[in-house]
Amino acid sequence: MNRPVQNILITDVGPRDGLQNQAVPVGTDDKLRLIRMMAAAGVQSVEATSFVSPKAVPQMADADELLPRAQAALPGVRLSALVPNLRGLERARAAGAQEVAVVLSATETMNRKNINMGLQQAMEVSEQTLQAALAMGLRTRAYVAVAFACPFEGETPPAAVRQAAVRMLRAGAQEIVIADTIGSASPMQVGDLFDVLQADIPVHRMAAHFHDTRGMGVANAWAALQAGIRRFDASTGGIGGCPFAPGAAGNLATEDLVLMAERCGFSTGLDLMRLLEAVDFAQTLLERPLGGRAIGWLRGERDKGRLGSMFRGSSTQGQAA
Repeated sequence: MNRPVQNILITDVGPRDGLQNQAVPVGTDDKLRLIRMMAAAGVQSVEATSFVSPKAVPQMADADELLPRAQAALPGVRLSALVPNLRGLERARAAGAQEVAVVLSATETMNRKNINMGLQQAMEVSEQTLQAALAMGLRTRAYVAVAFACPFEGETPPAAVRQAAVRMLRAGAQEIVIADTIGSASPMQVGDLFDVLQADIPVHRMAAHFHDTRGMGVANAWAALQAGIRRFDASTGGIGGCPFAPGAAGNLATEDLVLMAERCGFSTGLDLMRLLEAVDFAQTLLERPLGGRAIGWLRGERDKGRLGSMFRGSSTQGQAA
């Protein structure tokens, strides 16, 4: 039975969420080359950097230089930057940002550990930042972090996630990213939470952000697809790990998500051959093995010259949902 192919949009968060906690410093030129390689693979949305304190996250100290260089080199790619507050937003605007994201944790303790604010104050700061960004004409995203479990408080009540997500939507977030920050979610929890959220938030305004700590990143992405989600964060090579969330492993690997989605009849617009080149380059930069669950098989098929033929029916032009 022929079914219409549905497109999904992948935002590669490797340059920001992936690199932010890496011990090996990565230079601006190398970050730019990595982003270029992602774009060459068909990635049309990249979280490029964050305008946070260089003392807190030294790997992001070059945000003011990297973002304008990336935008000049890749005018057709959506490049977003994380901004923690109004000061970060002003830096991002000065660097020419066109899209920004805020991060709000759904629990009291995670906000205190992450940004030294309580939950209510963190909500207010995120709201102010989103409203100011909209007034500047910028596109906006809002993460709701620790949406399934908090490393300090345990499982996060769905009602807390709903409250945070709805407030971010009302404040002007054009995309709400539900983030499994420590990789604790199961497919059933994913489906249940998105069902709850859809009562208040249009499904096309939501995205999913998974980590692969317990090896269920792809399964959770499938559950989100079944719930109607068509926007996902992922990280080339599975790079990742939050510096303020003990136990957080790497992000869901972009190549794993692409393989699963394409084999299940969705179109990602990404070229797996070129995506593997980006994984190989990132591996060289970080001086350690990288890659998602399927990396061995993918490289084996590439070496045999069979990988490209498996995905001839897929677009490689970066089509978005």
